[in-house]
Amino acid sequence: MSAAPRPDTSPRIEPFRLRGANFNLLVLRLLDPRPEAVVPAIGDQFRRAPGFLRFAPVVIGLGDLDMPPGQVDFAGLIEGLRGLEIVPIGTTGGTPAMRNAAMAFGLPPIRALGGKESEEAPPVAAPAPAAVAPEPAAPPPPAPGMARPTMIVDQPVRAGQRVWAQGGDLIVTGTVNAGAEVIADGNIHVYGALRGRAIAGGGDKADARIFAQNFDPELISIAGYYAVREGLGGAPIGKAVQVRLTGERMRFDPIG
Repeated sequence: MSAAPRPDTSPRIEPFRLRGANFNLLVLRLLDPRPEAVVPAIGDQFRRAPGFLRFAPVVIGLGDLDMPPGQVDFAGLIEGLRGLEIVPIGTTGGTPAMRNAAMAFGLPPIRALGGKESEEAPPVAAPAPAAVAPEPAAPPPPAPGMARPTMIVDQPVRAGQRVWAQGGDLIVTGTVNAGAEVIADGNIHVYGALRGRAIAGGGDKADARIFAQNFDPELISIAGYYAVREGLGGAPIGKAVQVRLTGERMRFDPIG
């Protein structure tokens, strides 16, 4: 007579966990719904700043489009962006009908952390998934007098490197070389030459600034607005410069 099997008392390993998190995402604001107009224009920016947005997840902004949803070629737009190695992951803004149309092509509405419910209400026709990660709560404002965290990099940032100061400012005491990328949710200070890419202000901090002792970047961006090297116009290249936004325009002021 065989003995009864013993109960399995070994600890079970969880197959997965769900966590809410914040991510620094760029919004591609559509001003023209035609892929044949948008995709070549983005490709042209790629040629001016190689590597920018490559394999980057982007959110498609629909708030500037005023037309029936059927006039937006989401299939062509997704195919064109993926052909440029950009990964569209969702939409923001737009009417409920337009967001619903985007959902049919796998682009769910994405609401900014702390954004208004009415701006990003889920499309009524979209089926609800079986399980949804909880929406992360908006972080409380810092207490009065509390300093913003700052990351300090005491060595040059080499080509191919990416440095990201999450939730605060970034200070680089050396050079940011061509092909390197520095990112900060707050301000960026470069006390050497800025020759790579600098992205400040997270996705919506429009009062962030970029400071460089020797200003010669491949690309700069503040709060989602960006300019490549050829579009810097009369910026004082090779000088000490601070960059800030005035409305939707970048302003380049000499330092000192």
